[in-house]
Formats: sequence, structure tokens, C-alpha cells
Amino acid sequence: MPKAIAINCSLKRSDGKDSSTDLMIGVVAAGLAQHGVEFTETIRIADFDVKPGVTSDEGDGDAWPDIRRRILEADILIFGAPIWLGQLSSIGKKVLERMDAFLGETDEKGRMPSTGKVAVVAIVGNEDGAHAVTAQLLQGLNDVGWTIPAAASCYWVGEAMGSTDFNELERVPDKVRETAATVGSNAAHLARLLQAQPYPGADPQ
Repeated sequence: MPKAIAINCSLKRSDGKDSSTDLMIGVVAAGLAQHGVEFTETIRIADFDVKPGVTSDEGDGDAWPDIRRRILEADILIFGAPIWLGQLSSIGKKVLERMDAFLGETDEKGRMPSTGKVAVVAIVGNEDGAHAVTAQLLQGLNDVGWTIPAAASCYWVGEAMGSTDFNELERVPDKVRETAATVGSNAAHLARLLQAQPYPGADPQ
């Protein structure tokens, strides 16, 4: 059974409260569950002291090494993030920068620690930016070894100049649930294929 884990790159600490990003992660996790994927946990990055940098351990109490271990133990990563000023949140950017270390951590076949693992994204925000943030995230995740399935993103954005957050809606819109179901189906299928037949890597030239 494939396992999934999520990271929430909200700028706010949890303080025992779920954010709109948590809700969107939950919608995607439900889509995965429909296809037999076990969802293990959501890691709210703001709750931990993740240092800036581009290595897998920046020392001095850096929380990233343990988070890195946990996400790499799963088969599917849900990368949840809000949109701020039309862009990926700064915490989301920091996480991608820490994953840059994967480029220098290849095995003898050139495979990164994330090779053979699937990544999808869950985005929320007001107004614009969902497509731009999705493009930025999927390109970055692909660069550092994650495998991206077809239809790998689920998002919701509110109206221009509006003040309603995703977690304030009376119900999750049907289109969002339908999209999450497709994301879940594709990601689960791809994760199983990669479990059965891992990437062979390449011989050094």
C-alpha cells in the first residue's frame, strides 16, 4: 500500500488550528484514500526551526534532517502551500531550496533520494497566482527528482479583493473535489507503478 505525507508551507504556526492549506491537503488526501493510499501526517513547516540553506543538514538545531527523513519514507508527497502576493510562500521556497541538496546526493546510477517518489501540490489563496505557483512548484520538484503525475495539482482561489478563505466556505466546491479525485487516482497509480518497477538510473559515462 503506498503511503502519503504532506507538508504545509503556511506562513503561520499551527497553534492547534487548521488552515486553509490544511483543508486543501485533506481534500487531496481524501482523493488518495479512494485509491488505497495511507495518509500518515501533515508537517506544518512553520512549527519547526528549518534553517535556510541548500544542504540536508545546516546544523545548530536544524529541524530539516528529520523532516527530510519523514518525507522520503513516504511514496507520495503532498506539497501544500498558500499564495502570498501572487507567489509561492517564502516557506515553500525555503523547502525547495533545502531539497536542492538532492542534486548532490545521487547514487551510483545518478538517482536522487527522491527518485521514484511522486509529488503533487495543493494550493490555496485569494485572487491570482494558482497557475504560476503550481508551475513553479512542479518544475522545482521535478528538478530535484520527484516524479510528477498527470493532473498533479489541486487549487482554489477566492475572488479578487475578497476576504473569504478556503476554510470559511460552507462546503468544498464540487470542482475542487473532482480535481482532487483525479489527482489522487493518478498519483496512486503512478506510485504503484514505480514501486513495482523502479527507475533503473543511468550508468556513468
